[in-house]
Amino acid sequence: MSGNDIENYIAARATWRAEIEKLRVILIKCGLDETIKWSKPCYVFQGRNIAIIQPFKNVCALMFFCGKFLDDVYGKLQSQGENSQLAMRLQYRCVTDIDANVIEEYVEQAKNYVPTKTEHKKRELVLPEELIAAFGKSETLEQSFFSLTPGRQRGFVLYISGAKKSATRAARVEKCESLILSGKGLHDK
Repeated sequence: MSGNDIENYIAARATWRAEIEKLRVILIKCGLDETIKWSKPCYVFQGRNIAIIQPFKNVCALMFFCGKFLDDVYGKLQSQGENSQLAMRLQYRCVTDIDANVIEEYVEQAKNYVPTKTEHKKRELVLPEELIAAFGKSETLEQSFFSLTPGRQRGFVLYISGAKKSATRAARVEKCESLILSGKGLHDK
């Protein structure tokens, strides 16, 4: 990915430009390669995703993919949310909040982190009854679902399970069927 892609990304931003530019300089100085993944600037070391810049409405965040396993020496890492298993992030409200020393410490830890099988063991995916019932009606749907990446499978399960009523969960399964059958995730275009 060329630097122009990142520069175009920054130029298109209405907010957080200064923060993204400062984070970019720090991350490149740390020896990370930059690319665009998931439509955001992502920073990679030896083929492994290390961090991604996440501009939100109220904060600009730097998310570490293996954040759960970093020693939070500065006490600044925050959870991504209740459904996040490994990621942790630093949050910024203005460019002066960004401390290069803090970022460099976490980046070095992330570069040196090598997951073990037990550390990287993910929570078991509990399929909602309504999805299982749909699998009983369509073997193709079941095969397509289990051909998806674990993240896409998880996205569908969280979306479907998030409904309180069984009828709503069943409607969500029906709504998702075409995406699953086409090999797409819940938010893919």
